[in-house]
Amino acid sequence: MRTPRSGLVALAAALAAVGLTGPAAAPASAATVPVGAGSHSDTRPPGTTGPTTNTGTPVTPKVTPAAQGKPVPTNDWWSSLAFQRYGDNPYSTPMYGHPLTYQATAAGLDIGYPTTPAVVGDGRQYEFAHKRDLTLGLTGLNAPDAKADAWSDWTVTPYWSDGTRTLRATIGHGLPFVYAKGTGGDARVTTASAPTVFADRGNVLGITVAGHHYALFAPTGADWTVSGSTLTAGLAGKDYFSLAVLPSTGALDAFGKYAYSFVTGSQASWSTSGGTVRATYTLTTQPQEGTETGTLQALYRHQWLHTADPLTAYTYVSPRGTMKVRESRTFTTSQRAAPVLPALPKASGTDAARLRGYLNEVVSASDPFSGATDTYWTGKALGRLAQLVPIAEQAGDTGVRDRLLGLLKGRLQEWFTAGGASEFSYDRTWRTLIGYPASYGSDSELNDHHFHYSYYVYAAAVVAQYDPAWAADSAWGGMVKTLVRDAANPSRTDSAFPFLRGFDVYAGHSWASGHQGFAAGNNQESSSESTNLSAGLVLWGAATGDTALRDLGTYLLTTESEAISQYWFDADQQVFPASFGHDTVGMVWGSGGAYSTWWTANPEEIHGINVLPVTGGSLHLAARKDAIRRNLAEMERENGGPAVEWRDVLWEFQSLADPATAKAKWDVGHAAYTPEQGESKAHTYHWLTTLDTLGAPDPSVTGDLPTSAVFTKGTVRTYAAHNHGPAARTVTFSDGAKLTVPARSTATGTGTGGTDPGQPGPSTGNTFQLRTGGTLTTATGAAAGADTIASASGGNHDGTPHLPLVYEAKGVNGTLQPGAATAFRLQVDAGTGVALGQQARISYDLTGDGTFDRVETYHYFATDPVPGWEEYTQARGLKAVTGALGDLRNGTVRLEVWHAIGNGTARLQTGTDRSVLVIPYA
Repeated sequence: MRTPRSGLVALAAALAAVGLTGPAAAPASAATVPVGAGSHSDTRPPGTTGPTTNTGTPVTPKVTPAAQGKPVPTNDWWSSLAFQRYGDNPYSTPMYGHPLTYQATAAGLDIGYPTTPAVVGDGRQYEFAHKRDLTLGLTGLNAPDAKADAWSDWTVTPYWSDGTRTLRATIGHGLPFVYAKGTGGDARVTTASAPTVFADRGNVLGITVAGHHYALFAPTGADWTVSGSTLTAGLAGKDYFSLAVLPSTGALDAFGKYAYSFVTGSQASWSTSGGTVRATYTLTTQPQEGTETGTLQALYRHQWLHTADPLTAYTYVSPRGTMKVRESRTFTTSQRAAPVLPALPKASGTDAARLRGYLNEVVSASDPFSGATDTYWTGKALGRLAQLVPIAEQAGDTGVRDRLLGLLKGRLQEWFTAGGASEFSYDRTWRTLIGYPASYGSDSELNDHHFHYSYYVYAAAVVAQYDPAWAADSAWGGMVKTLVRDAANPSRTDSAFPFLRGFDVYAGHSWASGHQGFAAGNNQESSSESTNLSAGLVLWGAATGDTALRDLGTYLLTTESEAISQYWFDADQQVFPASFGHDTVGMVWGSGGAYSTWWTANPEEIHGINVLPVTGGSLHLAARKDAIRRNLAEMERENGGPAVEWRDVLWEFQSLADPATAKAKWDVGHAAYTPEQGESKAHTYHWLTTLDTLGAPDPSVTGDLPTSAVFTKGTVRTYAAHNHGPAARTVTFSDGAKLTVPARSTATGTGTGGTDPGQPGPSTGNTFQLRTGGTLTTATGAAAGADTIASASGGNHDGTPHLPLVYEAKGVNGTLQPGAATAFRLQVDAGTGVALGQQARISYDLTGDGTFDRVETYHYFATDPVPGWEEYTQARGLKAVTGALGDLRNGTVRLEVWHAIGNGTARLQTGTDRSVLVIPYA
């Protein structure tokens, strides 16, 4: 029986008055919770299920009393600690923190540092699988379970108690340390094989196990005892001890400095401004003895590529490539914001009559939703229709536009109203909103909420663009925001939902499994459906004036875009092990990656699942056109020829790099294919013809409005932006171009950069490619080439150019961006040469008078003796710097590259977007 909605209105108003709105505030007796014009239930529909073990037994969060009442962040790298998916395992499955891996057991915390990959599954998966090196615990500890005691953005503290002893151990992404607090027993570490002791300082012990070096730190006054594979230390009246994995035995002192500076929390913050996203990652610490509050943390590749903060020479192996160590509690990254548009802009190459014919096929279908009933397939249908709304408007068919809007509103409102055949239900125990009918474990395993709900949010954002009243909180916007709170809650203090449920701010991407109950850790397959949610947040926030939510979406999309580039597509070819014979993966796991999907081994789906849905939020994929080409070439090799089933999705993917080629494939094959379930011929035709006309997206140029994008064809750029606001505004792009956009409209303009679109001018963007012959240019589309870096002839030229390659751009004008720094990405290859080190220097002549006012010399990069391109970036850190930056006025920018050491030559790639210099100017 449903409680009448009218009986709850007064109660909801009373709760709102004291700040307790939302599902968590609903009284236990209520079955329907009103949210604006909509509602959700707080009792599951009859015959449905909630979170369960694998045998179907209902399961509750496995947390300590200290964590009771706090929303549990399911879909995290450590979720198995709190979600007991398997009834016979009350501890955890392997958890991949990187560089360390962990698994809770009765005796404490198993710890490993996997450094050798294995390729399994007929070569379709690579793994750095968890393998125990040692166990951290207490003497006599034999706990019946392990629980989550505390957590923050990327750290967690498991808890053990056997009635006599208690143990807490804080672990996290990027932490080389494990910080333990114990009572009732001595510190105890057992190793998987007899350890080799390389240092014994009483309370500090250095050991090597399975080729990995660890340091054990007990309180001052304690002493470690080694007996075979068992190491114990009394705690000298204290309750703390720690352990670190060392990059080398020589790092013991450097790590010992921070052994008692215990990490107590972690937090990411972000801001977007001027087309740039900046994020700061901060650890909080508490000294257990002494006054040291600093620490060491290892950065993933997607982080160190985008930080100007100094890094140490220490590195770790991980499934995500090399991790680099920073000696600080904090670091900051800076990236160009990923572009988002409600739809591609109108272009002359699209035939309006033909487009209207395709649109009518969709709206005239007997069932535009194709029989969808559950959350996922309904979402796919919503997304399919939502993409066509602005396209119909461009085609001049407002009747079809309005019919599409009516279909979207009708189906969204069905789901946004409790009591019907489809509804959302709030689970108080797990603090989550589940849609019923559910699908793919979104109920029993809490899987994929960000995938499913992305389509609802995106579709609602399209409706909001045309009908702001519909999106008001008092109308249907309240239910949209409730879905957002479940899948990507921006608040850390919301008692109804966890912060950013599925998005791992440190790993840089989302996780799909709600329970993480796999030996390989957590996983994510369709990274593109994850970014679909982020793009939906950008559009919903922009349409409703919620700039904080819009900027959250920009941060999530920009961050995950780089993670996808590196970890799904291996864009720099520096992540996947050499023994793994694939250029892309369909799934990323905590332990590695797999060339597969959950449901098929068909290459078309393996490659396409990380592309769909193709929307105005997919433009970020164009940042690495070389990776797109490798990806599609592999698909055709594995497929034995071009795509057959998902032609449209893969044509659209190809168009992000090579629009004319993709359009030609459409011209030949459009009459004889079946659209992918989330696609339509109307959308595919519009997408391919638009990019064929405007050129591929150019994410190297960004606008100061999140809903803007740039396209480049030859030497001509097309600037596009959508203004959701009530007044006209001027959008400024990073190459100096400006575009005036009327209220609630999309506008486009063309130019060559540096001036108002439509007025030709010099190209003075901030991203320069290298050209053989010594030129730096913002132009794109050149053929790849290479220059030879002269030998150092056995000398030491560290810091002083010796026979350098020199590249210059003159007549550069730019305004210095506060907080920004020089960045570069140089592809170098020393072939089989050994002991070679390439070095870069960037110099700025601010006024073009011949005097360089600022000179930055970076530490050299040691190449390996294996043929193939390697990437040298500013993350190597500054060796020396002179002078100060200021605005450029007809200035000169110079890049010099030479050999600091070695007795051989190397190559430096030119002519592509893989070798670039980015100056900190707008």
